[in-house]
Amino acid sequence: MTTKVAIVYHSGYGHTAVLADKVAQGVRDAGQTPVLLAIESAGQDFKPILDAVTKSDAVVFGAPTYMGDVSGVFKVFADASSAAFFTGAWKDKLAAGFTNSHSFSGDKAHALNSLAILAAQHGMNWINLGIAPPNVTAAERGPETINRVGSFVGLAAQSDNASPEITPPAGDRETARLLGVRVAEAAVRWTRGAQPALSDAA
Repeated sequence: MTTKVAIVYHSGYGHTAVLADKVAQGVRDAGQTPVLLAIESAGQDFKPILDAVTKSDAVVFGAPTYMGDVSGVFKVFADASSAAFFTGAWKDKLAAGFTNSHSFSGDKAHALNSLAILAAQHGMNWINLGIAPPNVTAAERGPETINRVGSFVGLAAQSDNASPEITPPAGDRETARLLGVRVAEAAVRWTRGAQPALSDAA
């Protein structure tokens, strides 16, 4: 049985959805099962998403950065997750996060911190990006560069005001894929360690 990684995300214009798909690809590349869970609106029934996260071994939260924080639609979902908070349903799961905005900064770190704090509220264990910033000058950081924004706590991507077919660029997409690989591999180790030893099960 493979490890399940839930990817819960809101995408306002399709760019964050591109990253979610790449995170899912990374989970598959690691031999595990991604569960893509799109947040469509603030008024939807969140129970199916909450239940899917509860059944997963890890979760990756994703949201665009609007006005220096996660989108309002994602925040409504985060508030609705109090149903899982009160029962401890997500305690000790692994979690990670990604965000996206037009600016290279755009206070994306604040949005990532909001995602990490959401995980902490649930007693989850946060997985950082694990990719060093590029060791080149800013002028040399082209669209193919991995972690070109230089984030640590999670994936911070940048998209232009153009079709999601062409932006975010290849480097950001590959960084998202690598995040998926990292979370999936960590989840395998985490769940394996939680299983009783053979001597204990005998």
